[in-house]
Amino acid sequence: MKKSESAPDLLFRSSDWNFEKLSRVYDAISEIAIDDLKLDIYPNQLEIISWEQMLDAYSSIGMPLMYQHWSFGKRFVFEEHLYRKGHRGLAYELVINSNPCISYLMEENTMAMQALVIAHAAFGHNHFFKNNYMFQRWTEAATILSYMDFAKKYIAKCEERHGTAAVESILDSAHALMDQGVFRYRRAPRLSSEKERERARERLEYEEQTYSDLWRTLPKKEADGTEDEREREARDRKRALHLPEENLLYFLEKNSLILEPWQRELLRIVRVIAQYFYPQRQTKVMNEGCATFVHHTIMNRLYDDGKISEGAMLEILQSHSNVIFQPAFDDPRFSGINPYALGFAMMKDIERICTEPTSEDRDWFPDIAGNGDWRGVLLDAWANHRDESFVLQYLSPALIRHFRLFQLTDDADDPYCEVASIHNERGYEAVRAALGRSYDIGVIQPDVQVIDVDLLGDRHLRLQHGVKHGVVLEEATRNATLRHMRRLWGYDVSLEGVDGESGERLYECSTKQIGE
Repeated sequence: MKKSESAPDLLFRSSDWNFEKLSRVYDAISEIAIDDLKLDIYPNQLEIISWEQMLDAYSSIGMPLMYQHWSFGKRFVFEEHLYRKGHRGLAYELVINSNPCISYLMEENTMAMQALVIAHAAFGHNHFFKNNYMFQRWTEAATILSYMDFAKKYIAKCEERHGTAAVESILDSAHALMDQGVFRYRRAPRLSSEKERERARERLEYEEQTYSDLWRTLPKKEADGTEDEREREARDRKRALHLPEENLLYFLEKNSLILEPWQRELLRIVRVIAQYFYPQRQTKVMNEGCATFVHHTIMNRLYDDGKISEGAMLEILQSHSNVIFQPAFDDPRFSGINPYALGFAMMKDIERICTEPTSEDRDWFPDIAGNGDWRGVLLDAWANHRDESFVLQYLSPALIRHFRLFQLTDDADDPYCEVASIHNERGYEAVRAALGRSYDIGVIQPDVQVIDVDLLGDRHLRLQHGVKHGVVLEEATRNATLRHMRRLWGYDVSLEGVDGESGERLYECSTKQIGE
């Protein structure tokens, strides 16, 4: 039977929205999400904001409470200029990994778009945030908002006491090291409770009042002793400092000899924020794929049940198609694989494999092909994978053919590129492995660690870059980052690049060579 605007059970009949309609739509979406898809979510908090507030949220990395910094204002002006010129649109929503989960809805959205956003953000992203192991392990959804409130007030207090320029100088350097300010292989210390943070503030104030600079006048230790003794001292020093250390901001916060207590706290604030976003960098395909699959499933279910009109469904499908659009490699709009497109396609492909498998699917996915339980398979995947492992586990030959994926071998010494893997059984394995590696944070992010420092000697800080596949750091940004490291450490900093396979030293530079 044709669905019309006059149908008595429609959730809404016009593009205008109000809070009564939002509540009615939310309840209908919640029923499908919880009862049918079996989603497990944090309590939801929906906030209606203007396009200017959305731009402001963009510029301050999406946090509802954020300290002030010139870089956020610069980004706001840039985004606003593009938006006003019509060169860039705005996201319909913004969602915060917190408990309760906060979803921002633009007031300019139509009612159909508000329904889509609620399904996408308040249920799709929300479920992924709560259940994925990366977010459970590395973030504290229940405390992040209170911590950000503290951070904003603390930095404002520092600006009043020490001046804006002094605070910005530390934050500039901390932001430059943000990507290297996370724990990748061990659990970050949990955020303090309110009482613990208050005690920490009291200790910092006490240290500021009783700090003495006299110890800096101690004479340097003479560099005597045999080579074996120096090596033994170096080993003991590294053991005491827990070296090597991957988290540069954490090392500076704990061991810098020039930072005052308030400056160390600024480093900790930036480090906590960097750690908060660490899982999101590794789950972009899965997170967006999960949310897109959820909103697509729920919206179609509402339409099938006669609760939204054909006009509203066409608007929703147009937006959905824009989100999952994948330009061809020779399209001027091409900028890589669209995470929405790949994530959604893989979720739908899993549903197909579970319900209508081919003989090829049964060979590649014997555990799930034809089992009919696509909900259980997806819930398990959303909980236990990140992008790299998800692609390695679930990317099918059918999807490789659909996206026309193949692998190129690009040797810098060879004037030609070779198509190394095509659409055959061995080629599918190679393409899947190569695509999975492209989402591995250990491959795409430089591995720079503190390997040694002589606190009783010249205090020279030594960093090491583990070079992968011969890819060294770009010289200009490398030198600029070293200067920021020097500013926070206070003494000479050097960096050596060591080949990850052979152990050969490829390059070495220091702040003495590049200038401070």
